[in-house]
Amino acid sequence: MHSELEPDRSTRALWAKRVLDHLDDFIDNLPDAPASWDGTGGPPSVVTEPAAGPRPLEQLLTEVAGAASAAVETAGPGYLAYFPAGGLYSSVLGELLAQTVNRYTGVASTAPGMVALEQSVLRWFCREFGLPQRAGGLITTGASLATLAAVHAARTARLTWTDPRAAIYVTEHTHHCVAKAARIAGFTDDQLRLVPVDAELRMDLHAARAAIERDRAGGWHPFLIVGTAGSTSTGTVDPLPGIAALAADQDLWFHVDGAYGGGFQLTAYGRSLLAGVELADSVAFDPHKSLFLPYGTGVLMVRDQETLRAAHSAHGDYLQDLVHDTGLPDFADLGAELTRDSRGLRLWLPLHLHGVDAFRAALDEKLELARWAYDELCADPLLDVPLRPDLTVIVARSVAGDDATRRLLDRVNAGRRVFLSSTRVAGRYALRLCVLSHRTHRDRVEEGVAAIRAAVRQI
Repeated sequence: MHSELEPDRSTRALWAKRVLDHLDDFIDNLPDAPASWDGTGGPPSVVTEPAAGPRPLEQLLTEVAGAASAAVETAGPGYLAYFPAGGLYSSVLGELLAQTVNRYTGVASTAPGMVALEQSVLRWFCREFGLPQRAGGLITTGASLATLAAVHAARTARLTWTDPRAAIYVTEHTHHCVAKAARIAGFTDDQLRLVPVDAELRMDLHAARAAIERDRAGGWHPFLIVGTAGSTSTGTVDPLPGIAALAADQDLWFHVDGAYGGGFQLTAYGRSLLAGVELADSVAFDPHKSLFLPYGTGVLMVRDQETLRAAHSAHGDYLQDLVHDTGLPDFADLGAELTRDSRGLRLWLPLHLHGVDAFRAALDEKLELARWAYDELCADPLLDVPLRPDLTVIVARSVAGDDATRRLLDRVNAGRRVFLSSTRVAGRYALRLCVLSHRTHRDRVEEGVAAIRAAVRQI
């Protein structure tokens, strides 16, 4: 029986060709596309509501192109702000495959092949991070949901009741998703302890120990400490081995936020820098950052998969027909989501199609480019570059102060060839350059550095 919702093969082929041609043009034009939107004309005008009848695909693609153009160009080589998510094309193809076959992977018995595929990627990540055989996890929509699952698992493992005097230890450079996850999990802001940092913005271990001991003496119950493997503002890595030792000594759950830095674990340099991550009870990281994948791809790994299951599993009579002894994880029992798409292919296909060495080489390239940019900016007497980058984030400011640095950033971004962001370091305004997109190479980084050096002489 014919249905307008079931196009025949020739129609599907025509639609697919037009969409893929549209995407090919988009990708081919990225090198020359403006790095940011100038806001001309105000918000996009695509506000057409669905009509009773069909509209031509070409017309719809034109509207999509208009909507997509009113944005910072996060897919292009000039995006050096925040953490670029390159949108690796092979991952897009993996997602096309996954969404077309449309398998439910919350329970393994409904799609054991796809769950096994996803689990193979997770097991590989756990080995790359040095976690033990009993480790496991799940692919999430990002590190925020991964962090929420980790906080809940930590509470279930370390606390025996809802405890208004439980305490969590972070620094001012811990990503705010930890505080948000804590609030969602039922903790209050005064249960988060802000541990001081040292001159290099790393967690001060002596101060952390003193805070924990002081809290215990005051009747508080410390249970969770967070180390950062690549902070958002500066890319700084906390002393993970020291935090791990402190957590073991004080019987705290040790969580590592590797949302940005986690992917660098694939490189020799990153593995050395992130030493201690293998001692974590949980690790969150975002392949949509340091593995170049599209937005919406996060990973949570835990030292013992049973801690996730103990915190998240639930049952209903309507699930009694499902089989649970497949030897594969039921991902619905490991996180908050029950209905979930099949997320493995967006990781599995790129890793197999390109090979892991291609990712290692690209990450090494970004590290080298960041070091070059740092050296070049340090050599400019009109710039203050306060921190040698641990990874690929460089912060810099005009020696003339905060107002001058704001004007510097505005002038660089006004050129629309690169787009930088800003932060504060020790209370002072700084521009922030992050080299991370797989499409960003030496030519664009040189252009960005030249734009900074030219602009600082014009403010």
